[in-house]
Amino acid sequence: MSPALLANEERCLGGMTFFAQSHPIELCGSNGLPLTPNSITIYGKSQFLNTIAHPNLSTYLDIIRSKHERTVVVAEYSGVTLRSKDALPSEEVVRIAYQCLLGLQHMHELGLVHRHLSPDNILIKKDGNVQLYNYGLYYMTDSGRNVSFPISYPKYTAPEVFLSTGVSGIKVDSWSLGIIIAECLLKRPIWPGIKLSQCLRKVLSLLHSETTIFERLARENNCFETYQALSQDIKDFVNACLQIHPSKRSTVDELLQLPLFENFLKKDAKEKEANLYKHVIVRKMDELYYLWQLAGGDITIELKKQGLIRSRPPILSIPNLVILLGQMFGRRDTAGLLDLRVVKVSLDTLKQRLSHIPYIANYPRLTNQMEVHPQDDINNAASKLPLIIRERDTEYQFYRIVLYDRLLQVYPISRKAIIREAHKDIPPPVRGAVWAALLGVKGDIQRRYEMIDKETPTHTDRQIEVDIPRCHQYSELLSSGAGHERLQRLLKAWVRDNPHYVYWQGLDSLTAPFLYLNFNNEARAFACLSEFIPKYLHKFFLKDNSAVIQEYLGKFSQIIAFHDPQLANHLKSINFVPELFAIPWFLTMFSHVFPLHKILHLWDKLLLGDSSFPLFVGLAILRQLRDSLLTSGFNECILLFSDLPEIDIELCVKDSMTMYQKTPGSIAYRKHQFDQSKAINWLEHEPGTEKMPRISIEDFLQVLNSNPDSVIVVDIRNNIQYVFLII
Repeated sequence: MSPALLANEERCLGGMTFFAQSHPIELCGSNGLPLTPNSITIYGKSQFLNTIAHPNLSTYLDIIRSKHERTVVVAEYSGVTLRSKDALPSEEVVRIAYQCLLGLQHMHELGLVHRHLSPDNILIKKDGNVQLYNYGLYYMTDSGRNVSFPISYPKYTAPEVFLSTGVSGIKVDSWSLGIIIAECLLKRPIWPGIKLSQCLRKVLSLLHSETTIFERLARENNCFETYQALSQDIKDFVNACLQIHPSKRSTVDELLQLPLFENFLKKDAKEKEANLYKHVIVRKMDELYYLWQLAGGDITIELKKQGLIRSRPPILSIPNLVILLGQMFGRRDTAGLLDLRVVKVSLDTLKQRLSHIPYIANYPRLTNQMEVHPQDDINNAASKLPLIIRERDTEYQFYRIVLYDRLLQVYPISRKAIIREAHKDIPPPVRGAVWAALLGVKGDIQRRYEMIDKETPTHTDRQIEVDIPRCHQYSELLSSGAGHERLQRLLKAWVRDNPHYVYWQGLDSLTAPFLYLNFNNEARAFACLSEFIPKYLHKFFLKDNSAVIQEYLGKFSQIIAFHDPQLANHLKSINFVPELFAIPWFLTMFSHVFPLHKILHLWDKLLLGDSSFPLFVGLAILRQLRDSLLTSGFNECILLFSDLPEIDIELCVKDSMTMYQKTPGSIAYRKHQFDQSKAINWLEHEPGTEKMPRISIEDFLQVLNSNPDSVIVVDIRNNIQYVFLII
């Protein structure tokens, strides 16, 4: 057992799978495009569940979309189900009911309805605490609309669910909990061994009950004596849950105020006060899941081992008859039904992988200057490996996540330390928070975002609606309905918050990486975008940005000439100017050119540089294409950039950083850049208008003093200027 994971030894993973309902092939959306698959809709909507944290709710960890509309759900699964517990004492049942109510209360505050509550979805941990499991299925499937099976256990489902096709309210959970608790108190299953049709008739027959539902259930199941022995407070609680008319049924909040739970509420209040003075290091479950995957864990393989995922020969899925209208006959596919089995997976693989790490590693020591204590930084050897290897090294990622978690806790005090560590690398799980720190995001960003009007129609809405369905649609997250809605709100908020700018095509691609990393934190995504644009794209989104673009491209041409004169002369000779290929690069900071996984690594370093760094990224791309460009004419170059070849992004980042560090700052200076603290006042010409860049006196003297043998000074003045200066 790993000492570093000691506090999480009971934690396990639970995997389950189901199929989304397929759209008819002939249906299209209102825009004429094919409908978004329901599995992608589920995937986007389910991301909200990953943000829920409550001691009485299992933590959602991952939603995986697979082939043929299959969805795999991964969540925390600790303990055993309530169904496996027999003959619990009444006091224990009341305590379970109380903790279930706390979990349901938090769900209802978030606007969620369980609708799937049963003894199988109530987990009892070793310490006796309760966690509700699989509470997000009804929400992620859009109240069941995106699947072909009903979301409910008939025996525990409120009668109104069977009598109405509408969306269920929160009181259906009160009914389900009431039936479950009644079953526990009576110490025997209700209506055992009956078929589904009989179960439905039993539930609906309760509509005509002349006594309380609890008493009737006790009589029907031959346990009336057990019922009579219960206290009146317990009976009142169950009866408050099992009211036929939803208007008379108690909500979870009302149930918690019953005298039955008074002592539990007082005890919880005392424990919360006592816990304020306790500090226990417990790694978050999403971190453990990420490390478990790096250690070789694969939930899909585990589901296959247990038979939940089976491959079928394609010939068995062929229908017997297909008519001209597209309808299929003669196929009975049970895959569309809900499989209630859950595969429980331990974290033993991870514990073995990190077994040698001491428990104290969870809390790295920092000096007053936010420096990492030398003895804690034991990954110097791993830090020299290529980035792709470091991101797959379980131990290295553990230390990096722990360190960043420590630094982010005291941000913004630790901003310099975060910048220093980001020069090494950024672990994927914390990238969104680290980017925000690198950009200097702070303050009440949520309130600022909420105050912006994102609903009122504007003249840019039509263009935004056209652009969004084309923005990184290979990403399942951004192509989902939830992704489209969030991206639209972010773009409308930015346009509203920047009245001096206009919406240019490409702003959607620029926003996409921030949304991708902060899908459940729109305020932080917006704050990052608001800080990013002034720093790297100052004045790019003016209504007339021609002067800014021309200066930027002119400076790009000069930097090409400075580092690679041969390439610059060739491009000039065939008249292949940056205006033909580089505008989308710089207007979107390459987010329109590269896929998201490459943009993330590129921007990790981009955010550490100033506004001139993108120029060197562009040059690094050209250098990877150099051989092809030098042997190509104008038409061949156009074709080359219309379908850009594969770019080695790690090499691109490395080359751009090398050239950035070796280039004097005055060469990359622009009049329109946001940071004018290093303005070069001696320039008498428009920067970027000459073929070769000019260098400031300060930079010239610095280069001359540091490495005089590398400098050749050529006097380019004409005779008149030369003689005049001598005189």
